[in-house]
Amino acid sequence: MRTDSPQTIFRKDYTPPSYLVHTVELGFDLDPARTIVANRVTMSRNPDSASADIVLHGEEIELVALRMNGKALRPGQYLLGASTLTIPKAPAEVTLEIETLCSPETNTTLSGLYVSNGSFYTQCEAEGFRRITYFPDRPDVMAKYTVMLRADKRRFPVLLSNGNLVERGELDDGRHYAKWEDPFKKPSYLFALVAARLVCQEETYTLKSGREVLLQVWVEEGNLDKTDYAMQSLKNSIRWDEERFGLELDLDRFMIVAVGDFNMGAMENKGLNIFNTKFVLANPRVATDIDYAGIEAVVGHEYFHNWTGNRVTCRDWFQLSLKEGLTVFRDQEFSADMIGTASGRAVTRIDQVRTLRQAQFPEDAGPMAHPVRPDSFVEINNFYTVTVYEKGAEVVRMYQTLLGREGFRKGMDLYFARHDGQAVQCDDFRNAMADANGIDLSQFERWYSQAGTPVVSAVTRYDAADETYEITLSQRCPDTPGQSDKLPFHIPVAIGLLGADGNDLPLAVNGKVVGATTAVLDFTEAEQTFRFTNVHEKPVPSILRDFSAPVVLEYGYTDEELLHLFRHDSDPVNRWEAGQRLAMARLLKLTAAVADGATLALDDTFIAAQRAVLVDASLDAAFREQALILPSETIIAEHMDVVDPQAIHTARQFMRRTMAAELGPELLEQYEANLTPGPYSPDAQSAGKRGLKNLCLAYLMVAPGPAEIKLARNQFEKAGNMTDRAAALVALIHSGADASGHLQSFYDDFSGEALVVDKWFAMQAAAPGTDLAAVRALMLHPAFTLKNPNRARSLLFNFCNANPSRFHAADGSGYAFWAEHVIALDAINPQVAARLARSMDRWRRYVPELRSRMGAALERVAAAGPLSNDVAEVIGKALAN
Repeated sequence: MRTDSPQTIFRKDYTPPSYLVHTVELGFDLDPARTIVANRVTMSRNPDSASADIVLHGEEIELVALRMNGKALRPGQYLLGASTLTIPKAPAEVTLEIETLCSPETNTTLSGLYVSNGSFYTQCEAEGFRRITYFPDRPDVMAKYTVMLRADKRRFPVLLSNGNLVERGELDDGRHYAKWEDPFKKPSYLFALVAARLVCQEETYTLKSGREVLLQVWVEEGNLDKTDYAMQSLKNSIRWDEERFGLELDLDRFMIVAVGDFNMGAMENKGLNIFNTKFVLANPRVATDIDYAGIEAVVGHEYFHNWTGNRVTCRDWFQLSLKEGLTVFRDQEFSADMIGTASGRAVTRIDQVRTLRQAQFPEDAGPMAHPVRPDSFVEINNFYTVTVYEKGAEVVRMYQTLLGREGFRKGMDLYFARHDGQAVQCDDFRNAMADANGIDLSQFERWYSQAGTPVVSAVTRYDAADETYEITLSQRCPDTPGQSDKLPFHIPVAIGLLGADGNDLPLAVNGKVVGATTAVLDFTEAEQTFRFTNVHEKPVPSILRDFSAPVVLEYGYTDEELLHLFRHDSDPVNRWEAGQRLAMARLLKLTAAVADGATLALDDTFIAAQRAVLVDASLDAAFREQALILPSETIIAEHMDVVDPQAIHTARQFMRRTMAAELGPELLEQYEANLTPGPYSPDAQSAGKRGLKNLCLAYLMVAPGPAEIKLARNQFEKAGNMTDRAAALVALIHSGADASGHLQSFYDDFSGEALVVDKWFAMQAAAPGTDLAAVRALMLHPAFTLKNPNRARSLLFNFCNANPSRFHAADGSGYAFWAEHVIALDAINPQVAARLARSMDRWRRYVPELRSRMGAALERVAAAGPLSNDVAEVIGKALAN
């Protein structure tokens, strides 16, 4: 844990490294308590730097020996600080030999080299390599690595590192060794090693060029039967990247390793991807449809990093979205293409939009708001955010929307031609897109430099005599910490016009005929009017189709217009959006009525619209499921100036109960119509049917009678897959029915499956009937530990973030619990603690009695010091005015 005063790092202060590193030779004598690391690096002075000082980073390691150009350095010849080792006025050409000690078994941060379940793993992004050896640990220092691993053969029979295995053998003392070489330059954050008792599924795969490569998925013994889907996803990813972007795997082998203790989802270390088990292990008995989709997306994401992140990497951590936003977009496109249908792509897009509204828009409006390319940070780990990742992906998507798929590919090709093997900036990607297509994208830079969610207001006017339709768009962006008076963004606004019969009208914009039913408007000014001609009837506008930009749209739709779009819009995303707007308007009225003590009521028009979608067999089951999911309590809160969590919960539950009562026969009919008999398959069509069926069950169980409870219990007991079994158990828990026996049998059946036990904790933590006393009781369960990030997230994070009616208890007990465990986690794993700390970002928007208690909890954490930089930054920004 860092105890020195946090320092703010600014992007504007970037300076090139004083020395360039050419080669790195690492030798590890691996011992859990006392690992010896020998590091030999060749360096030369950087002609772009004025400094002759070598500055190396190091944390939680012991310096044993230091030699420069073959001579041992005395303490007076170097400066050893709390986190740096400086050699002043070094020669122009240098070979450094550094020997250090570290203790992997006591490294609970899971950053650097650590031990999990008796085995060695690494996580070096962003700044974990400095916990292994002294090094210029920054992404713009790239070098070729050779790694020698030595360890006890019986305890650690598998020794892995980046690149290609070039030698292995036996040592005299019961140990063995393996030597690995990575033929490509890489920054230190991509270094990885694994020393463990593992087994693997491996296949030889033939690339499009005809070259054969070895693919391996490494897991602990007993999990080999859960690797097929990850392997298939890896092969699909390789094929997709060859076909979509012409990018080929550049190594002789590609390895995935699954570990149960991991702060992130996965890590793209060159050729040796280390994954959280959550995104590798799957079979129908233990994994849900959502798990399968997550595995496909994350395997794709980390593989795609081989080019967008590894071959071309970031100059500095402010450019993080250069690799993450781009690679999220690539994995989103991959997942959509794997479904292969227009409706399937739409469902994945709807899920992305929901994530933005649930998590990214609130971040944009909170104390941790930052641009896609931040201007400053105290702790870089805090900027692995939905803004950098998901909003960053939206920025990349807008290039494709503006340029078309072909134009986007041209930009990608130029980007790699210019920058392969380099550490570059977000502007380099933007310039490649502009130059490849011969257009000016200078204004588009504001998406990288300005924080906040733009608000686009639309006003329309139809002239029946002239048969013209005008839409005037205006834009504004709220102030964010450190930024006000935002300049206009370059916003692609995709729009279609629907006639009275529900069909799309032909489009001609500003005198130019559009050869499609959707036009993309280049909206670049504070206010801009676009004129459609030859519009023979007053249309209903479908604005922001496919969610063409990450903005909030303000337009005065009437209920009749929204119902028209909900029934007919050819753009599935906007069809879904119309239903969300209909629901949100009613949820906000119901919430106000709860606060005022008024009678609650839901109109028949809304119920009829929901019924029509529910029973429309012409629509994919997956789309119908999405259309019938109400806006979450978090999204509802974002539409309110003052948030009352209990009123929101009561209003939403009332709407669910009313829908369940009014649509009961249709819900039961669709439940039965969407059964998936036979062997389980995670394909999109089957998953969509299960999703709709289980949503119907959830509605039927809002206020269940004996028949509904019997239905849920029958599904739980007879389910042939985890998706259906978990859905039935969640429905029973949320209904208020006695589910204790089912919970116990579920745990008994899966107590040896860590990921399923995580589900068991999570489903209880998020249930409205689970109060703080129940959470504390669960923490005493022998299967619970704060030290495992997955387990901590399953219980603590779900209670604090997914159970708002209980977390925001009027007495403030939930906030006291939060403070207690932010402090406790900070002593173990600051990265996980900082993510829990983010649960209170938006505390100032709550009703006064809750706001005062939340502020007191924040102050309690702030006073608990010494805090890690991770937590101190989050708490400090939350408390700042």
